[in-house]
Amino acid sequence: MSLHNVTIPQWAVERGRTMNHFPQPDPLRSALIVVDMQRYFMAEGQDMANPCARAIVPNINRIVQAMRQIGVPIYWIRHTNTRSGPSSLPQWKLDMPLIAQSFATLMPGREEHEIDPSLDRDPSEPVIDKYRYSCFIEHSSDLHERLQAAGIDTLLVVGTLTNGCCESTIRDGSMLGYKVLAVSDAMAAITDEEHAASLLGMRIGFADVVTTDELLQRMQPD
Repeated sequence: MSLHNVTIPQWAVERGRTMNHFPQPDPLRSALIVVDMQRYFMAEGQDMANPCARAIVPNINRIVQAMRQIGVPIYWIRHTNTRSGPSSLPQWKLDMPLIAQSFATLMPGREEHEIDPSLDRDPSEPVIDKYRYSCFIEHSSDLHERLQAAGIDTLLVVGTLTNGCCESTIRDGSMLGYKVLAVSDAMAAITDEEHAASLLGMRIGFADVVTTDELLQRMQPD
């Protein structure tokens, strides 16, 4: 699959500029958030696989390598299921056929649950399990606490799905007070239409939407 072929309308870019425009992010206060680039969402034939996800791997790896060189911390997010405790899903959701069929596949210990080996992850970089689409909602993950302890105020978000876990994390991150940069050609949805609609909403109210090249240029130390 190729990268999504979408363009955000200029009026949306301009409206978003009044609320979310971050031309010079501080690398010392930024973190790269890589969302759900797991085997399950990238393998052909899986029920919830995204056929466009493999196309963004080169751009994600470029960003990872560049951020690693300038000392920006990298957090690898892994969507995770559990049947117990406050992070478990409500029964009505577990009864839905697709979720019931695929639920166990994203439990710890399953190969499909792991970060795909095509991603350039260093073993020293943390992998954070999340139990909801958003990293930041209650009972989902401890990412917010980790970021606060590290003094992070800016999020650089890549991964899949654009209109699912990426958008949910971006919206909630913005509402928690983070500056957010969404990397348009390092995120993937199922279709161009879904990707475009998600980027449009994020650009207007929740994030500065940039390309990989634009992000790398902005993050260059002075």
